[in-house]
Amino acid sequence: MTAEASQAGPSKDPAADGERPLRIALLTYKGNPFCGGQGVYVRHLSRELARLGHRVEVIGSQPYPVLDPGYDGLSLTELPSLDLYRSPDPFRTPRRDEFRDWIDALEVATMWTGGFPEPLTFSLRARRHLRARSGEFDVIHDNQTLGYGLLGDVGAPLVTTIHHPITVDRQLELDAAEGWQQRLSKRRWYSFTRMQKRVARRLPSVLTVSGTSRQEIVDQLGVRDDRIHVVHIGADTDQFSPDPSVPVVPDRIVTTSSADVPLKGLVFLVEALAKVRTEHPGAHVVVVGKRPTEGPVAAAIERYGLEGAVDFVKGISDAELVDLVRSAEVACVPSLYEGFSLPAAEAMATGTPLVATTGGAIPEVAGRDGETCLAVPPGDSGALAVALSRLLGDPDLRARLGAAGRERVLARFTWARAAEGTVTRYREAMADATTGTTPAPTTAPSRSAVPGDGHSTVPANPAKGSAGSVTSEHGRSAVPGQDRSAVPARSVADPSRSAASAHPRSADPDHGRSAAPASRPADVVAGEGGEAGADAAPAPSNNAVSALGSSKTTAPAAPTSDTGVYPESRATC
Repeated sequence: MTAEASQAGPSKDPAADGERPLRIALLTYKGNPFCGGQGVYVRHLSRELARLGHRVEVIGSQPYPVLDPGYDGLSLTELPSLDLYRSPDPFRTPRRDEFRDWIDALEVATMWTGGFPEPLTFSLRARRHLRARSGEFDVIHDNQTLGYGLLGDVGAPLVTTIHHPITVDRQLELDAAEGWQQRLSKRRWYSFTRMQKRVARRLPSVLTVSGTSRQEIVDQLGVRDDRIHVVHIGADTDQFSPDPSVPVVPDRIVTTSSADVPLKGLVFLVEALAKVRTEHPGAHVVVVGKRPTEGPVAAAIERYGLEGAVDFVKGISDAELVDLVRSAEVACVPSLYEGFSLPAAEAMATGTPLVATTGGAIPEVAGRDGETCLAVPPGDSGALAVALSRLLGDPDLRARLGAAGRERVLARFTWARAAEGTVTRYREAMADATTGTTPAPTTAPSRSAVPGDGHSTVPANPAKGSAGSVTSEHGRSAVPGQDRSAVPARSVADPSRSAASAHPRSADPDHGRSAAPASRPADVVAGEGGEAGADAAPAPSNNAVSALGSSKTTAPAAPTSDTGVYPESRATC
């Protein structure tokens, strides 16, 4: 954001809802949509908020967010880390002259000891940045950082999105680990989830993307039910739409997945394909993601002789991805768990018939078995094979499910709806902060008794079962001896990190029922229970707050997708 824009104050023109436009700070510690679902969320939500007339400043770290160009109220502020997991030298040791302050030292020390520092260190940098700009924003929206730095006064009311608890990923990774060394490594890597649990319990307002995720947040993070609000996300239905001119390739199955992430269940699709090919010899799978060289998926492809029947593509453009989905006879989501499942919504939006598991919140998106999709239990390659064979052999069923799926997405899951619902929660949080009605932090019950809300059944051991301007706080002082924690701002005037040059895929943002569960009413107040408040950590001191320097305008570099659309680990981003 330019200095002029940041000081301009709120617009006098009303927003789409007729009220005063909001000045929104949208925080994301990893925002590149080519590296995961959080980046997809930030890209599309920020665009739709700007379309509604609000001023949105995305504040993110490496890999930096990619924003859509052409929106005057949309800007990007780069808040650089040491980028320890960058490609092609992940887990690197920085040079001495790269260190700027104690947060950098903490970041490296955590990496050296096997931990993942970014949620904590980004939150500390964001706190310093926001406190130095107190009064410039009406609301601060954190996209699942859940770091200690965001506790206490950060200069404006805080709203936090939790797509789903990372504790779910942690458990699935531990279940799939082989040997005590792998399990120890996973536990250390996911140690940041303890912080996220403590922070989540103290948040005044939490958004999540599904009723299933809502229940998981209550159960696993201990957040009070009455503080959690479901705002469904969605597909870009203008882009993901049917096109009869795109030829359908017989027996093609398309999926999006990270091969080495057990949560995504790709190994079960490979196993299912081997069975499907006994009835449909031409059946083949195209995976939007990076080809694995080792691990369960690579082993399954070799074991079943499927080297020519499973193709991997990465770094494709938006248009290429949409045409790929359109060209498939069937789309498949084999995940063991998803907090929402953007790939399901996007496939349905194109009119491509869907086979999906009932893992996590997928039934909330995909709908009922036989009505808008074919649903199978997670981790069951036999059931997956039966459903895929059924669809490949029944063109009438494919046509009926494809049409019904698109209607469902248009009615329920669009980014415009997501933005409108999010603004409603922003205004409620601002009103609560003004009146002081936000309830005191406390712990949550282990399970709400409200009927109809989705909660998950995660397999116990599934993997073994078979934009506008860009401002950057960056760099070091050129003056010897000067405090390098005071970082100057750099402004980039055009967000043409061309979001259209390659398609952002969820690595994310993605339980056990084929019928879609209803979302819990937002006004239900759960009873007290769970652990005592000993886990609540105090907010960190703000002794590193520094003034912002002057702005300099430069042109941004075009984005690349060399790391692939679906990274095989955080390190590839």
